[in-house]
Amino acid sequence: VGLHNHGFWRPKPLLDTARLTLSFNSWHRKNHQDSRALWKHEAVQKYLETLSKEYQQVSHLLSADSLNDFEQRTLRRRCADLSPIAAAFQEVKETEREVQELEAMCTELNSRDEKQLLELALEEKESLDKKMNVLCRKLFQLLVPKEKYDRSPVILEVTAGRTTGGDICQQFTKEMFEMYQNYADYKRWTFDIVNYTPAEIGGLHHAAAHISGENVYRHLKYEGGTHRVQRIPETGMSSRMQRIHTGTMSVIVLPQPEEVDVKVDPKDLRIDTFRARGAGGQHVNKTDSAVRVVHLPTGLAVECQQERSQQMNKEIALRTLRAKLYQQVLEKQLSEEQSARKLQLGTRAQSERIRTYNFTQDRVTDHRISYDARNIKEILSGKEALDKLINRLLEFAEIEAVTQYLENLQALEGGG
Repeated sequence: VGLHNHGFWRPKPLLDTARLTLSFNSWHRKNHQDSRALWKHEAVQKYLETLSKEYQQVSHLLSADSLNDFEQRTLRRRCADLSPIAAAFQEVKETEREVQELEAMCTELNSRDEKQLLELALEEKESLDKKMNVLCRKLFQLLVPKEKYDRSPVILEVTAGRTTGGDICQQFTKEMFEMYQNYADYKRWTFDIVNYTPAEIGGLHHAAAHISGENVYRHLKYEGGTHRVQRIPETGMSSRMQRIHTGTMSVIVLPQPEEVDVKVDPKDLRIDTFRARGAGGQHVNKTDSAVRVVHLPTGLAVECQQERSQQMNKEIALRTLRAKLYQQVLEKQLSEEQSARKLQLGTRAQSERIRTYNFTQDRVTDHRISYDARNIKEILSGKEALDKLINRLLEFAEIEAVTQYLENLQALEGGG
């Protein structure tokens, strides 16, 4: 909090969105593995105390009669930003005091050997601990700025790996696409298949879907990248060898803003039609309804075979093409290491994997956060287990953002 040269209040900024893009590869802060641990950090406490005091000062200034309309509007906006943070901060502090009082009570009861009362106190403490974890997560969610496209629908693409595994990659790609389809159903999102290219042996070469609903990009943005599978194949020649095979597939997640401001010159497009091929078979191979649109200046190609109507497929393909062209515009605005499509696609090599699905050990490992989850079938079902893993990623992202901001703040205050 500070005073302007003319005596008017000037706010300190909240977390700087432009400088808080998550880099999981640099995650090394072992002490900040969850929101509860980060809450105990001295710099966090100091920063939240500063915001709380600022909220009190802004609230006091708003009651002054000498403010003009501009000053009133500025202070109201700042008050609206700080109010939920100050309230959450106070709630966490009060809950922490309750936890500390219960811990002291448990120690005293244990020394007296009053087992029945101790059991009741421990149950209440467990309940308070859960509440504390939820409140800390809520507090840091308020601190971290919402990304511009978090609420946007997405285009999700899956592609079988080119480097290793052969048919195992294609089978795994099909399982992954179905996992995201089930997850969309679990989250009550709309999942529209835009393109589906099956493999001869029952797997999947490539597929794309348009997913819309509440906070779709926010939940799926860290799914982009190379996913590795390790398993003994169930069918084919390789299954007889009973040897563990390794394969990869890639996921790309592109935000699709409702209004994409990209102009496409019809002269720059080549539009081809062909017969649809897909998993359903309702209208497959009946007419040349499928559409491929190629943007000649960039070489971008988009296919759609979702609808019976060629015209509707063309409209969907053009919408997807605009989203991809818009993504290229976004990438130019970001640094090379933050380039979403490059970061997610890479070369589909195993060394760039973000997650490994080991069927023989029934374990899924997310390498970015060193997180292991058991029961692969539960995760591939696309329901609660996958949602838990995705929320774990989001929590780590929030913690990384807050930690990075505070480190930058300390460096500035220290003159570094």
